[in-house]
Amino acid sequence: MTTAKRKRMPRAERMRQMVEVAEEVFAARGYAAASMDEIAELVGVSKPMLYEYFNSKEGLLLACIRESRSVLREVTEQATVGAATAEDALRRGLLAFFVFIRERRQAWSLLRHEMALIGTPAADEVEETRRQQTDLIAALMSGHFDSGDDLRAEAAAEFVVGACERLAIWCERHDEVDPETATGYAMDVLWSGLQHRAR
Repeated sequence: MTTAKRKRMPRAERMRQMVEVAEEVFAARGYAAASMDEIAELVGVSKPMLYEYFNSKEGLLLACIRESRSVLREVTEQATVGAATAEDALRRGLLAFFVFIRERRQAWSLLRHEMALIGTPAADEVEETRRQQTDLIAALMSGHFDSGDDLRAEAAAEFVVGACERLAIWCERHDEVDPETATGYAMDVLWSGLQHRAR
């Protein structure tokens, strides 16, 4: 990690810079051990400025999680645009997810560590990320699968999200498993249970 030289920049750009650096520090040190002093130094701003933007260290953590959620939503939505079949749409969406966790290891590490917490604002934000992905998959199913059983579609979406989350954690222990391979493993299990509902 290198210290950035402070320069004048638009507020939104400065916020993005702070979030990027904080994500790196939180992922490397863990939330409890991370220091606002270190984050401020690496960004090249004063600690009071960090508090001016985010109010607290927890506020900065929540901003990091929300940013990761926003990027994950964008990449998974974009990946499925133009998919001709349900199988193709699911494969594209899964691949986008596994590429995300490979290319944004710090963001994924942060999300994964916060998954273990219960009853905290950070845990609520992580759960909102799960709900976001569940809603996206359920919407995908409504476009490619037979309608009429919304509850079953929602349950299937929850299953996909939970299974892929666990597979992603497993992939951390097997660096040789690239996103394409992980997607293939997921499709082998998931598509066999979903294909009978495809139009």
